[in-house]
Amino acid sequence: MNYIDGFVAAVPAKNKQTYLEHAKEAAVVFKEHGAVNLVETWGDDVPDGKLTSFPMAVQCQEDEVVVFSWITWPSKEARNIGMQKVMEDERMNDSNNPMPFDGKRMIYGGFQVILEA
Repeated sequence: MNYIDGFVAAVPAKNKQTYLEHAKEAAVVFKEHGAVNLVETWGDDVPDGKLTSFPMAVQCQEDEVVVFSWITWPSKEARNIGMQKVMEDERMNDSNNPMPFDGKRMIYGGFQVILEA
């Protein structure tokens, strides 16, 4: 069954186009190294919470938008191999494709698919 890497980040609203260009370039690299699919979303109905929320999790500022993204891999093993290759790929070097957001506030994780309907 597929394996998912999920990401949540806060991106300055003014960087939407730059973020999209960054994501498109990264998508090529991820797919070359085994990813099946990539999805990038731009928050438009992401409420603040009282105890927890996406904005709180990434310390979203007033001029930022929450993005929610995921990468689908054919398996965890393919992800482990592919992700290592992605991280070593020169195209992903920050000087070649800089992140248009504060990567220190991004949250991410790997997830086993347990239901796909």
